[in-house]
Amino acid sequence: MDKVSLAVGPPRDSQPRHWRFLLRSNRRWLLWSALLMPVLLLIGIAVFYHEIRRVEDPAGRFEYQALDKAARSSRISVRPDTAAPSPLPPTSISLKLIEVPKPELASQFLRTWRFAGPNICGALREAGIEMSEWKAASMRNRSYECYFQRIHERDEVRPLSSTFVRVRGNERGDIVEIRAKIVGPQTDAQGRLAPAVLRIFEIIVKQACWRDFEDALASIQSLRNVEYEQFGAYLSFTREAGSENSFNFILGLKATSSSQVRTKAYFSADSWLATTKPRIPQTLSSSTASSRPQPPLALNDGVSSGHNSRSIWNCG
Repeated sequence: MDKVSLAVGPPRDSQPRHWRFLLRSNRRWLLWSALLMPVLLLIGIAVFYHEIRRVEDPAGRFEYQALDKAARSSRISVRPDTAAPSPLPPTSISLKLIEVPKPELASQFLRTWRFAGPNICGALREAGIEMSEWKAASMRNRSYECYFQRIHERDEVRPLSSTFVRVRGNERGDIVEIRAKIVGPQTDAQGRLAPAVLRIFEIIVKQACWRDFEDALASIQSLRNVEYEQFGAYLSFTREAGSENSFNFILGLKATSSSQVRTKAYFSADSWLATTKPRIPQTLSSSTASSRPQPPLALNDGVSSGHNSRSIWNCG
């Protein structure tokens, strides 16, 4: 019986021995795994770092090459040039960069006076009207004027018949306005103004060369109110309020629209500076020495300088 049991069943201590063997094997595997994982991690870090260095190296080499090329080019540019510079060809430079506008061209855009103050005063004197000389109105006043005043008849209080004419402007001769006043004018049987007085208005209006304003002379001769305002100029001949026998006359320039104001400012002599002797740089003196000297800029073209009474412009 004992022999049969020994032959058939394994010994009792064989199973614990088998489990002990498995435990020893697992421990070894875990130990080797624990040792292998840090090694693999270190190898991975080393490979990754090496790849990064290999990617960065081309950029570094490129920067080094660029810096080396810039250094070599700077050394070449700093090298002194022993050859003498070639002389520049002479050039002529215009002394007038901006043309000052001519006053006579302003009449194509805006109405302007075709004569100066001294000129119209002289023209009236030639017609037999005793106008004064063109001079300052007073010592404290910068305006200039010439005038004519004649009292034909008066009572103890005021003139009953008189004629007054005044041309007002500035020192250069530019006219601001022309005014006249007639009190108790002489008339003919038809009630028309006497030719001697009408002659004053004819000279003033016709010398202005504003053709459409000449139509107002018929109304002035008949002592009728008339007013004109065209292209920046105005004319007015009206009966004085509260008086049946007094008349006021005004002829002047009046820029009303914005375009007229800008045009007037552009052609005004006050908007421009006259350069009598342009200063030329020393380096350009040799190139411009052969050019002819240019005269000073004339802003008024004979308007203020030509005080000759006969230099009235033609209407053309």
